[in-house]
Amino acid sequence: MQIGNQEIVREEALRLLRIAEGFSPARAVQLAAELGVADLLVDGPRTAEQLATATETHEGALYRLMRALAAVGLFTEVEHGRFGLTSLGELLREDHPQSLKFWVVFQGMFNGVYADSMHSIRTGEATVPEVFGRPLFDHLDEHPQHAAVFQAAMGQHSRVTGAALVDAYDFGAARLLVDLGGGDGSFLGTVLSAHTHMTGIVFDQPYAADAARKQIAASGLGDRCSFLGGDFLRDVPPGADVYMLKGVVHNWPDDQALMLLRNCRRAMEARDSRLLLIEWVVPPGDAFHPSKFIDLSMLMVYGGRERTEEEYVELLARADLRIDRIAGTASTLNVIEVLPA
Repeated sequence: MQIGNQEIVREEALRLLRIAEGFSPARAVQLAAELGVADLLVDGPRTAEQLATATETHEGALYRLMRALAAVGLFTEVEHGRFGLTSLGELLREDHPQSLKFWVVFQGMFNGVYADSMHSIRTGEATVPEVFGRPLFDHLDEHPQHAAVFQAAMGQHSRVTGAALVDAYDFGAARLLVDLGGGDGSFLGTVLSAHTHMTGIVFDQPYAADAARKQIAASGLGDRCSFLGGDFLRDVPPGADVYMLKGVVHNWPDDQALMLLRNCRRAMEARDSRLLLIEWVVPPGDAFHPSKFIDLSMLMVYGGRERTEEEYVELLARADLRIDRIAGTASTLNVIEVLPA
């Protein structure tokens, strides 16, 4: 019995080591994305020396980075010191149709925030203002290069999850769909492409305008989709039969989320208007779910939070709204269909 207990403790200790060391592979893939290594391998394998010259890095250090990432399947060492792309690594190519390069780079923008995130645990407030000097969206307003990474990252995430969400929810009855905080319009474009009778508006901060208009034009949706600049914490354009907030409500603490939801409610003029919240719903108990760690990121980066179904019910009721149903998807996101109370 004693030997069995020792084996259990040893296995648990190894498990704890793996959890605590998780930052290392995450940072490694961020470095590769920032250097654009996958883009350099489009035409075939290259040596660490060639890659180091192209990226202006130290050959030995870059070899060690590539070897580590080959061990988790992003690259493959086809012969000693020479690396090629795998199907997983292809997703770090900027020109890949399902690219996540900028999503990975975006994650790396917050390493300093996570390093100082004890601030959030001690205060319950975001750490970003402590590190960047101002809240994230104010920072993006003043730093166009970071805003461009943010918009590209959100667009890539939406393209990856968009098909699963469109499959999970019937948008067929909608005539005009307004995507609030819709970024570059990637997700709205996925919906409109699947439903050719529908028109749409991307509503977001003015800094998103150029990226959205380029994406709309590239998608061939210029006759059915437009961009409108504004601030949904101040006002929401009226007249649509469907409003959508994808990964938006979780950015905000309850008081600002309530302000947004009340603005949505005022804009929902018809009794059959719908509001779709595309969010993670935190399950009860100890079961693993990505929402529980994303919740910590929301706190540290935005000051926001993920919510349970009960918390959504209570928050929406304060805005004179109610949940009609929650649809699961092939991703870990849910579609929360909300109607006027």
